[in-house]
Amino acid sequence: MDETEFWELIDATRQGADGDPEDQADLLVERLLELEPEMVLDFARHFEARYNRACTWDLWGAAWVLLGGASDDAFDFFRCWLIGQGREVYEGAVHDPDALAELLDDFDEEVDGDGEDLGYAADEAYEQLTGTVAPDLGIAPAPAEPLGTPIDLEDDRALAERLPRLWERFGT
Repeated sequence: MDETEFWELIDATRQGADGDPEDQADLLVERLLELEPEMVLDFARHFEARYNRACTWDLWGAAWVLLGGASDDAFDFFRCWLIGQGREVYEGAVHDPDALAELLDDFDEEVDGDGEDLGYAADEAYEQLTGTVAPDLGIAPAPAEPLGTPIDLEDDRALAERLPRLWERFGT
């Protein structure tokens, strides 16, 4: 599976789920079950590499603003959700997290921002296909600490300065 096929699968499942991350995860598992196990692992590698790439202080700040706070786990689930939003939103946000102010049509913290189930879709599909747990993907692990310049996530002024457009639109 190449990068284009990865994003096509993400887009198709997001559209099929009308943007609901839990429904998208269910659809993703269904679609992955139609593939050979090695293709599912390819998908998992693409997903994990993007998940790791999104581990930055500025994206954690964006998650904090959008969600009204974001623990370690909430940030993990946010990164999964971000991938689920598709290539344009994901790449735009990784390049400039403040651009989420323009990239997101709307944001409902009751539904949006938590893509935990998306993060498990490939593992679930692989296990259903093979009856075994997915092997190590052979890619570098996520950084121990987010990349970039640390930010005090509980400091509204720091968040507003680092992410001015996002803060103006979604900040408290």
